Amino acid sequence: MFFSTRRILSTLAAFTLCVTSVALVAAEEWPSEPPAEAPAHWGAVSANFEEIPYPYPVHFLALNRFGQDMRMAYMDVPPSGPSNGQVVFIQHGMNFYSEAYTTTIDALAAEGFRVLAVDRIGYGKSSKPILPYNFNFVVANMKALLDELNIDKLAIVGHSMGGMVVSRFAMVYPELLTHVVMVNQIGLVDTRQSREWSDPYAGGVGQATYQSILRGHLNYFPDKWPPAHLEFVRRQFGQTMSGEWPRLAMVRRLQGGMLYNDPVVYDWQHITTKTLVVGGEEDGLIADFPAAVRHVNSELQDSTLLLYPGVGHAPQIEIPDQFHADLIRFLKSDPDEPASSWK
Repeated sequence: MFFSTRRILSTLAAFTLCVTSVALVAAEEWPSEPPAEAPAHWGAVSANFEEIPYPYPVHFLALNRFGQDMRMAYMDVPPSGPSNGQVVFIQHGMNFYSEAYTTTIDALAAEGFRVLAVDRIGYGKSSKPILPYNFNFVVANMKALLDELNIDKLAIVGHSMGGMVVSRFAMVYPELLTHVVMVNQIGLVDTRQSREWSDPYAGGVGQATYQSILRGHLNYFPDKWPPAHLEFVRRQFGQTMSGEWPRLAMVRRLQGGMLYNDPVVYDWQHITTKTLVVGGEEDGLIADFPAAVRHVNSELQDSTLLLYPGVGHAPQIEIPDQFHADLIRFLKSDPDEPASSWK
């Protein structure tokens, strides 16, 4: 693969920052249970995660959308095991970004996959513009990256809100896809039918607290809290102490509005690609998650359903070995054979 001088320089800069800061994160000793208050030594976290190390070189794709210049960060990870010639594109959830899926990236690369993992616009190391976020905007950015890298055939995996991205992408670009995986997808109902629209600019900036952020993350894990996950709480809370928090808070509200303004529930019936709907049965974000995803599975044209009893919203964290074994087995299955025969 050949990279432009600009991309090489940006990658070297990111790698240098990663090396200098990784020791600080690794040295953190997390308590077995999250503290009631934010630790006093926690400080502000930058808007674009300049101090947060990523496990692989970070590249940036230049975009101009809505008359604004912006950059989308991504990792392009080659196979660490013998290449199988397949590409997997990972889409992160609402509270995350590509780095949070390092375990999944590593597992896929070890099995011979080339892995793309993005920070969508508004997340992680990518730009944080104020604009009318919607899933067509997101999908257009993903397609622009694939065009930049000359990739015309791939599998796509989305977790949580990333599952909504995957749904829209699979409807718009079926000719590019071999496999689709939706992991504990949210947005499983059209909420416009049950509540009124709210103005994202009303009510001022607001201030997320440590406790409110922690509650959101605790909802992911019905059984046991993974101590190292507190790092993600630290990062999210740290951005509320940033001087850029008013803009970040607005971006977050606009992104959250996508669930209401741009539902994907009408996309599923048009998806023809072989699809795995997978997740933990005890997902605390969605009422009766098993029933909701059974409906998704029934809407898709070629799909199969895999649920994990006793597991919550993040099976890649709670049961990584089982989840990754199942994910890899599905991604290696013949794309022309029915999903129903995968198991």
